[in-house]
Amino acid sequence: MIKLTVLYEQPADTDAFDKHYLQTHTPLVRALPGLDRFEVALTLPDADGAPAPYHLIAELYFPDAQAMQTAMASPQGAALAADVPNLTSTKSVSMLSEVS
Repeated sequence: MIKLTVLYEQPADTDAFDKHYLQTHTPLVRALPGLDRFEVALTLPDADGAPAPYHLIAELYFPDAQAMQTAMASPQGAALAADVPNLTSTKSVSMLSEVS
């Protein structure tokens, strides 16, 4: 299984980011063909109350790398990619991993 993890830094406008991510971007992710599982987590402050370095963590699970590539090349993947610029005011880090 392949997991794509995207870590979004703290946005300048948390409410606007959350609204767009949860109401617009999330349905686009869920529409990806071959997506096995999708999780979104909003981070909590550290034990000392300091904000976490990341605001939101998204995890997309696919059966294998080919399924992920096919999903991203699909019309649904194109729609998802077209929405990414709407989130660019918030930096993100993406990584792929193999889940065993």
